[in-house]
Amino acid sequence: MDIRFVTKNLHAYLDYPVALALMGLPTLLNLGSSHPLAFWVSTITGCAALLLTIFTDHHLGLIRVLPYRLHLAVDLSVGLVFALVPFIFGFSGLDAWYYWLNGGAVLFVVGLHKPEVSAISAAHS
Repeated sequence: MDIRFVTKNLHAYLDYPVALALMGLPTLLNLGSSHPLAFWVSTITGCAALLLTIFTDHHLGLIRVLPYRLHLAVDLSVGLVFALVPFIFGFSGLDAWYYWLNGGAVLFVVGLHKPEVSAISAAHS
């Protein structure tokens, strides 16, 4: 049984709120007490995530020039970076937990991505 259920369409609906949360939560949570970068890494990543979503080729992309596979690869990279950044910069407390939880959530969603069935493989079924 395949438990992967995050389709391209579902993922698209998650992208905009996640990008906005990455921009807004550092202020709401007062991140940066252990290191100023704890505030800025999320804020800048949120801005980049918003741009990535706008330019991704899915039904909610506004300028559909980037392949969805690239979007998933970037998400995977962000999840890995978020999991590691507390160790790299010495974040502690809420700053560290924020990144570990967000990194884990991103990796979880990417891991649950349901591959699309291409027209070619569908024809062979």
